[in-house]
Amino acid sequence: MRYFVAVAEERHFGRAAARLHISQPPLSRAIKRLEADVGALLLTRSPAGVTLTPVGSVLLDEARGLLDHADRVRERVSMAAGVASITVGILGDGTDPGVARLAAAFRRHHPGVDIRVRDTDLTDPTCGLRAGLVDVALTRAPFDETALTVRTLRSDPVGVVLRADDPLARRDGLRLAELSDRRWFQFPPETDPVWQSYWNGGSPREGPVVRAVQECLQAVLWNGTVGLAPLGHDLPAELALVPLTDMPPSRVVAVWNEGDTNPLIRSFIEIATSAYRH
Repeated sequence: MRYFVAVAEERHFGRAAARLHISQPPLSRAIKRLEADVGALLLTRSPAGVTLTPVGSVLLDEARGLLDHADRVRERVSMAAGVASITVGILGDGTDPGVARLAAAFRRHHPGVDIRVRDTDLTDPTCGLRAGLVDVALTRAPFDETALTVRTLRSDPVGVVLRADDPLARRDGLRLAELSDRRWFQFPPETDPVWQSYWNGGSPREGPVVRAVQECLQAVLWNGTVGLAPLGHDLPAELALVPLTDMPPSRVVAVWNEGDTNPLIRSFIEIATSAYRH
């Protein structure tokens, strides 16, 4: 139902998949299964997008009500059981020592809280926060901060990822201008433009489209593509990370929806600030 509502509201499978942070094929399969269950066509597909059939319009109204009711049931059951929960979105490297310290400290402070973790790809730096899929995100800036509150936890210098046999890989440092003639990895078109611009060094680039860290590394390994990454992360022996001397640092941040007064989120932010300070 959630998948159907996303497609119906976006009027486009690609945009709906981006909103849900899944790939398009499983989304299409889910909608086909729903149509089979309902026994009627819900969406009319075309190259420009999709439109709702009369049956689809009826189901959309009902689906929104059902999902709202399901959310209320979940909240009431949790309250009755005395169980509080928080959903955390994590982008990129979940092995960051700061994440481990934060997880341990949060469990100590809130042993009865159900902590749900949503690991996301690189196409949404807010980890599903705008879509309501998480309560708080551990991610990297910069991105569009409209209606969001951002707390900087740490700043990391950035380097360029190259094949180890690339002549530039032997350098102690590089400038962005020295990479102007290279192909870079890129994110899909619907990706936050502020985020896209940062990881492309502030200039439009050409190169393969990627969604995940491993896809970025494989693009470098197989295609000789260059890309950026924070320093301090382990890479395969076939790759090298050379510091960029004129690149602003990458900020590790905690981000939540502006005006959200959930006390668990406030506690999470304070514990995160302390955990990343060490």
